[in-house]
Amino acid sequence: MTAGGAPKAGRKEWIGLGILALPTLLVALDVFVLLLALPHLSADLGANSNQQLWIMDIYGFMVAGFLVTMGTLGDRIGRRKLLLIGSAAFGAASLLAAFATSPGMLITARVLLGIAGATLTPSTLALITTMFQDAKQRTVAISLWASCFTLGAIIGPLLGGVMLEYFWWGSLFLIGAPVMALTLIVGPRVLPEFKNPEAGRLDLPSVLLSLGSTVPVIYGIKELARDGRQTLPTVVLVAGLVVGVLFVQRQRRLASPLLDVRLFTHARFTAALLSLLAYSLIGGTVMLFMTQYFQAAQRMSPFEAGLGMLPGMAAATVSFAVCPIIARKIRPAYVIGAGIAGVTAVLLTFTQLDADSGTAVLIAGFAVFSFCGAPIVALGTNMVVGTVPPEKAGSAGALSQMSNEFGAALGVATLGTLGLAVYRSDIADTVPAEVPETAADAARDSVAGAAAAADQLPGSLADTLLDPVRVAFTGGLHTVAAVSAVLIAVAGVFFVALMRHVPPIGQEEAAQQEGAEQEQTLAA
Repeated sequence: MTAGGAPKAGRKEWIGLGILALPTLLVALDVFVLLLALPHLSADLGANSNQQLWIMDIYGFMVAGFLVTMGTLGDRIGRRKLLLIGSAAFGAASLLAAFATSPGMLITARVLLGIAGATLTPSTLALITTMFQDAKQRTVAISLWASCFTLGAIIGPLLGGVMLEYFWWGSLFLIGAPVMALTLIVGPRVLPEFKNPEAGRLDLPSVLLSLGSTVPVIYGIKELARDGRQTLPTVVLVAGLVVGVLFVQRQRRLASPLLDVRLFTHARFTAALLSLLAYSLIGGTVMLFMTQYFQAAQRMSPFEAGLGMLPGMAAATVSFAVCPIIARKIRPAYVIGAGIAGVTAVLLTFTQLDADSGTAVLIAGFAVFSFCGAPIVALGTNMVVGTVPPEKAGSAGALSQMSNEFGAALGVATLGTLGLAVYRSDIADTVPAEVPETAADAARDSVAGAAAAADQLPGSLADTLLDPVRVAFTGGLHTVAAVSAVLIAVAGVFFVALMRHVPPIGQEEAAQQEGAEQEQTLAA
């Protein structure tokens, strides 16, 4: 037992955490290796541009659409059972994707991968809360689990580059089969089962409303970010929001809702979710602009761009390990607040870059950005799942992941679009006259278009085109960094103001246990 009265996890639980980390690592790998494989599989399968977009996006749509359902389903039927079912389905869908013979077959496999992937995060987080009841151990466990996303981002481009060098594109999907097989073999031996004994039946209309709200909203945001203001994505987005309102109204009426909206009345829970949303909103956009700058403006290969992100991912991994220890002595709000201050400082530094700054400042800045941002993810996630009743942990885990999905999509749609608008404004009249008109038009549309056009030009003429592109893109980066700095700083001030009373990790539980013991002594 700990000072707080909760039993401490032993060797079995830590081995179980390792098993829970495997699906998380695999999901992160799946995202990053596909970015490298897309050109190869598109050429092999003859996928057109529209099919390529669906191959990339459908996975995220399915994950977002089924997260709430799967989180609640795990609370009802058993979290270990759902995790194992999802792992088996993910492995089978990976095999289907690896040996796909047409774009339609691969899109179908990606749909199945997304549905299976939606079972993994909520089940994993909920099982961690069951296995690690001691607050200090739980925070460490969640931090280690969260670091698997960054490890996947580190390993993904490197492993993908090597496998594409020696094998065919389908080999990247085969990585999932042995990982999920190990989960299925070892999981039942080291993972406990837990389900809500008082859960009612699953409400099918709520499932449909959840799917009908999240998928259209994510789709609408992504399409508007990609193509600008268009009628269909706008209508779909508004329809999704309307369905979302209907979903919330139905949850309020049900005795056993799919999502208990009363969770949002808990200040600590809501503040932590909003901090995760704010960080994912700016974090995804910063990563997008960095990869675009590396590959388009600096003409780096995807593998080289991946290497450029490595220091940042490594820094985040270190921070994930360190911040739970610091939060035992310092209030979590102040640890997160200090991290947000560091993130803000990096973003302000990015506003001072110029077109000739090169990549070193960006790489170093992103490393600091990632180190300072890790406490937001680790401690914020711990607050989300640690402040709800154990029977609601699956739903809380789903909402934690949902905030990341919506934040990333919303960031690209808003901040990304803002940066693109600044780029187009700056590049409009600065393309040299000697650049062919088709290449100039491509450059005026986007930095990716400029890079593709430069590849078709002689060396000196390509440099002539890319010089103003770098200047214009840097202007867009300045705007995105400045707005992001303001947003995350405001979020940090509100979070610290609301959560500054929360004691260091473990002290609250210890105080509660001490009070309970005193009451027992007085009663005796």
